[in-house]
Amino acid sequence: MATTAASSLQMATARPCMSSSRRAFVSSAAMLNGNFKLASWTKLSSACHIASAQPFHRSFTSSSLKMDKFVTKAMAGASENKPASGLPIDLKGKRAFIAGVADDNGYGWAIAKSLAAAGAEILVGTWVPALNIFESSLRRGKFDESRVLPDGSLMEITKIYPLDAVFDNPEDVPEDIKTNKRYAGSSKWTVQEAAESVKSDFGSIDILVHSLANGPEVVKPLLETSRKGYLAALSASSYSYVSLLKHFLPIINPGGSSISLTYIASERIIPGYGGGMSSAKAALESDTRVLAFEAGRRKGIRVNAISAGPLRSRAAKAIGFIDMMIDYSSANAPLQKELSAGGREHSCVLGITFGLCHYWRCYICRQWFECNGCGS
Repeated sequence: MATTAASSLQMATARPCMSSSRRAFVSSAAMLNGNFKLASWTKLSSACHIASAQPFHRSFTSSSLKMDKFVTKAMAGASENKPASGLPIDLKGKRAFIAGVADDNGYGWAIAKSLAAAGAEILVGTWVPALNIFESSLRRGKFDESRVLPDGSLMEITKIYPLDAVFDNPEDVPEDIKTNKRYAGSSKWTVQEAAESVKSDFGSIDILVHSLANGPEVVKPLLETSRKGYLAALSASSYSYVSLLKHFLPIINPGGSSISLTYIASERIIPGYGGGMSSAKAALESDTRVLAFEAGRRKGIRVNAISAGPLRSRAAKAIGFIDMMIDYSSANAPLQKELSAGGREHSCVLGITFGLCHYWRCYICRQWFECNGCGS
């Protein structure tokens, strides 16, 4: 990734720009094109016990910002099949394992596709209950349009591994899960077993991607979240990354890299993003800093987290107001471009493209830097 630290003047310019996009969440329930979406805000504020929308309304409408609503995409359209701008990235001879790919409309799929376009061999880990549907859709060609790479070829997934990152090893799996019919027919799907299977099949990998999260009570305010729901969110969304890196580290080649996906709710209040998910993202970022030090010192592995913004993926629809989150993010982003998991606007992190990205943040020193990896 070719990046340089911005000058002090650039940093001064960058900070207000970023902070304005990181204010308290009003989704564009506040205003988009001058129209206050009162009904949407009323519904959200009622669910989250927010007394009034007026403070948010005033702070948002004071801006003269005008923009059109964009449609979210994840590298599925023909327009995304053109070469990405920015510095070329050559990953030929590299192998990537992406945990959390179960369809073609999420960040996991977009990351896999960008890595494949750069020449990497792709392995994926798919949640066990979704495995049969995902494999069947691939065989039947339902994802063929989304698989098209910039050179016109189709992305090839060398192997799909069953994975449930909530369980570290077979001893952790409770009996009700072992006998669950959704897991019938699959084996070796704990984190430890998945890593062992990859080692047995390929020996090593160069890139590890954590693109999974789950909060069973995400629609509940934190004050109404149960201990079980809270701990489940942290287990599936943050500790799962610790476990993945722990078990895959022995087979990651020196100088390799690992990334996870985080969200601004780790640092700012996002009303409605509940169930302990904001806590899980905060834990994920904290763990990223520690893992970067430990994996870096132990094996020269780079560990980073990407905060790309809200995407209308199948999993994100469980939040219930993802469209409002997307509208607000689009309205406040430094570059008011279409939020896309694989657009053409930016290409600097492992070949991954994020349409709203213009600044990146170091999770070690916490500083923002302007990205020189693209021409936008």
